[in-house]
Amino acid sequence: MESRFVEKLNDALRCTICPHQCVLAEGKRGICATKENRDGKIIDLSYGRLSALAIDPIEKKPLVHFYPGSRALSISSIGCNFVCPWCQNFELSQSKIDDVHTRYMEPESVVEIALAQDCTSIAYTYNEPLINLNYVIDTAKFAKESGVKNVLVTNGYTSIPAFSHAVEYIDAANVDWKSFSPEFYKKHCGADLFRVLEATQYMYEHDVHVEITFLIIPDTNDSPDEIREMAKHIVDNMDPDVPLHLSRFFPMYKFKHLQPTPVETLMKAKKIAMEEGLNYVFVGNVRGGGEEDTVCPNCGQRVVKRSGYTITGWNLTDEMKCSKCGASIPIIGNLEKHTDEG
Repeated sequence: MESRFVEKLNDALRCTICPHQCVLAEGKRGICATKENRDGKIIDLSYGRLSALAIDPIEKKPLVHFYPGSRALSISSIGCNFVCPWCQNFELSQSKIDDVHTRYMEPESVVEIALAQDCTSIAYTYNEPLINLNYVIDTAKFAKESGVKNVLVTNGYTSIPAFSHAVEYIDAANVDWKSFSPEFYKKHCGADLFRVLEATQYMYEHDVHVEITFLIIPDTNDSPDEIREMAKHIVDNMDPDVPLHLSRFFPMYKFKHLQPTPVETLMKAKKIAMEEGLNYVFVGNVRGGGEEDTVCPNCGQRVVKRSGYTITGWNLTDEMKCSKCGASIPIIGNLEKHTDEG
């Protein structure tokens, strides 16, 4: 598949999908290893090549304020434009396209499976989906026409001119902010924090439902000042109602020498984020304690109770108002139940 996001140079081609703007000489591949200059064209090596296909609860993305209880058809390919040393999906994100078993699937076929399996949405996930922008656009367009929602689970490292061709088809995104330090992004991800914030803002301003995940890594990105600055940025530039997921780190990939994030660190971070004005802060990878629940910021009632990815309590009216005080809760879509769930 020939990529549509190309700039021709004198003796090379530039891939314009992400901020890396890789310049490819004949026969060379970009940082993500999925785009190759072949005979004067950039070939998208990952187009339609799926490394995984699974049905997940939408809460697993995580998205907690978007069609709660619904199913998402999760699909992934290969590659990433980051080099995070803690990546839990490194076998997909850091591999070459020919090193991992994949199967080809046309965009229409993905949508057909989603419809057949009663999936409200298709989630582009596991590896970085936006490096596969050609396929995401083609699949998302068919999905939109068929009444299926489109969800991104992304690092947000995309160029705005390229992503502008996709945004009209995207309904929700969980953007994974790795840190709120430019130095951290440069050192650990090989990327520019500003471009991530720019893309997240672009999504928010173009009516994409945005939730943000922040993996807190001990002694790496867990300073109170960093958490405070991040939360303040969300409040000032987007909305206090944007959900923030503070996720617990576990040793993985090249960061196996580190310890899991202390629960106390996560709880302190949550306290700081809420002090800065965020209304919905969740703590992930920690079971129990109600930290996955949606709490009414007005009266404190737990309007949505969760255990892992399962909704165990629902105290909202059909108009998405707290059943106790009547405050509006910014959740898109009512609770969905499936016939095989009893």
